[in-house]
This record gives sequence, C-alpha cells and structure tokens, in this order.
Amino acid sequence: MSTKTKGKRLRTRWRKQDAELTLLALPTTIWYILFCFLPMFGIIIAFKNFRISGGFLSNVINSPWAGFKNFEFLFKSNDAWIIIRNTLGYNIVFIVLGIVIPVALALMVGMLHNRRAGKVYQTMMFLPYFLSWVVVSAVGWAFLSFDKGIVNQMLVSMGGEPINWYMESKYWPYLLIFMHVWKSVGYGLVVYLATITGIDKTYYEAAVIDGASIWQQTRFITLPLMKLVIVMMFILAVGRIFYTDFGLFFQVPRDSNSLFNVTTTIDVLVYKQLKTATVGMASAAAFVQSVLGCITILTANWIVRRIDPDSAMM
Repeated sequence: MSTKTKGKRLRTRWRKQDAELTLLALPTTIWYILFCFLPMFGIIIAFKNFRISGGFLSNVINSPWAGFKNFEFLFKSNDAWIIIRNTLGYNIVFIVLGIVIPVALALMVGMLHNRRAGKVYQTMMFLPYFLSWVVVSAVGWAFLSFDKGIVNQMLVSMGGEPINWYMESKYWPYLLIFMHVWKSVGYGLVVYLATITGIDKTYYEAAVIDGASIWQQTRFITLPLMKLVIVMMFILAVGRIFYTDFGLFFQVPRDSNSLFNVTTTIDVLVYKQLKTATVGMASAAAFVQSVLGCITILTANWIVRRIDPDSAMM
C-alpha cells in the first residue's frame, strides 16, 4: 500500500462528529489538568520539611529535604493501629452495606406497580444525599444532646436515665454506620434503579410465559443483568477504602476526645495535622492514601478480570 493511500485513510478517520465530541470533552479535560494533574506537583511536600516563608513555589523549592521522616508518624504513632483499624473497618462495612441495601431497595421499588409511589419513595431516599454533614451534625445534636436532646427526653419520660451520647464510645460505631447508610443509600438506589429500568421488558414477558415467579425473574434476569454495574460500583468503592468521609467522622461526633478510639480515621488525622501546621506530615498521609487506593483498585480490577473478564473496568 502506498504512503499516499495510508495518509488518505488517516485523514478520513477524523470526522465532524469527532470534533464535536472533542469539544464536549474539552472542559472536563481542562478541569482534570488544572485540578487533578497539576496539583500532583505538591506530592514533593511529603518528602520535605515544609516551611512557610513566602510564595508557594519558593517554599517548596527552598524547604529542606526530610526523606521519609514525614511518613514515620503514621506507623510509629501509638494510635496508628486504631486509625488504620477504623479506616478499613468502617469502609468494609460501608462497601458491603452500600451494595446490599441499595440493590435490595432498587429491586423492591422497581417491582412497584404504582409508578407515582415509586417516584415518591425514590425522592425521599435520595434527599438525604444532598444534605451537608454540618446540617446532619446539627440534627444529630438535637436528638443526642445530653440535657435537651429528644432521645434523652424520651428516656427520662419512660423512667430511664439520660445518656451522655458524646461521651459513650460504644454507641458510635452503630450511629456512624446508620448515618452513612441513611445519607448515601439514595445515590446507589438511583444508579441501580436506572439499570433495572434499562432492562429489556421482553425478558420478563418471556419468563412470565414460561411460568417464572417474581423471585425467579429477579434471580435469573434482573440480578445477572445488574452484575456489571454492581461490580463497577464495588471496584470504585474498593479504590477509596483508605479514604473516609471527613464530615461523618469529624463533624457528626463534634470532635469529641472521648470518642477518639471509634471516630478517628486517616482523614481526621490529616486535618488535625494541618491544624498543628505539620503540612509535610499531612501530605505524607494523603500520599500514602493515594498510593494504597491506586493499588487496591488495580488489585480489585485484576481479581474481577480473572474471574469474569467482561465485568472488569480495565
């Protein structure tokens, strides 16, 4: 084949539709470059004894190198085991419940014959997703305050003793899990419900003709066709297993020192390190989170690809 023919074929590959799609993708690409890739230069702070004395670039360049000293506090701290345990433990529970509960609710809402009722339930469960943790923290204080909280007033009216909720750590793992599920379940519900809506109805019609029950239709049609989205959501969740929602673990417990053992995670630790001006240590913790998150998401994708290549993301 001649060079002229090859060049002609290459020129014909770029079409008007390609230009339109490129223009549509351009704002997102620019956003990622400015706010995701350029800030990666700041990783160097994790390896320096960062000193604030002038402009950002001059501070980074002139600050002395610290090697891996900024990483030592993560592993040599007496609280390192507690922080890692809380971060991983809560996230494992969140991943499991974040798949099981939204899928179950999506299946139930999808089976409703009254579409108006389905829209109402969907909206009610999705509404908490838009609430700020600051608002949730204020509502939680209204319920759990020792002297004016609604829960303690109910306990006293029934002859019980009031509980100082913000001093008793044994209740908070359950409260944090409940609040996370309550606030995030609506997002997963919408994703899975959209998947169910997109399933071809002829599958169900054929199943009904064959005498399949509702459970059999769910087991052999709905769940298998939802598998790809479920696996995708699982891999994305696993990629953030070393991250936690800062608002949930810091604002909702109101930074109570009595709850340190059950509410302190890596993100909370990073924030507290920033408050004490140890920027290098906070950057080191964030760097470790990013590296471990990348490793876990690639590992999860590799495992999924070995089991079912069609369900893998990459």
